[in-house]
Amino acid sequence: MADIRYTKDHEWIRLDGDTASVGISNYAQAQLGDIVYVELPAIGKRLGKGEEAAVVESVKAASEVYAPVGGEVIAVNGELEGKPGTVNEDAENTGWFLKLKVADAAELEDLMSEDQYKAFLDSIG
Repeated sequence: MADIRYTKDHEWIRLDGDTASVGISNYAQAQLGDIVYVELPAIGKRLGKGEEAAVVESVKAASEVYAPVGGEVIAVNGELEGKPGTVNEDAENTGWFLKLKVADAAELEDLMSEDQYKAFLDSIG
């Protein structure tokens, strides 16, 4: 299974070769509540680490989704436009938002492992 990493803003990234899937964590989707809309970036858009990559809106709030690492958007999950609730159902798998061609894999080293993220959640909980 590909390695999954997390940001303090509750995005996840799963690297497979030089391509990475990006989405929001189960914690984030639970905090947002029922997701009603997802705005995805254009394919070909170049994102720097920490730049706004997408927007997710729920019945409670709208929130930006930031790029955990820099790279070029090579795919988006178009299914979310018609079924944004997929993020609530399976945030860390089928609810992915975009795929990046990672510019610098070393940026992943700054992100939290699954265990580190769980400890982080415990510290803010």
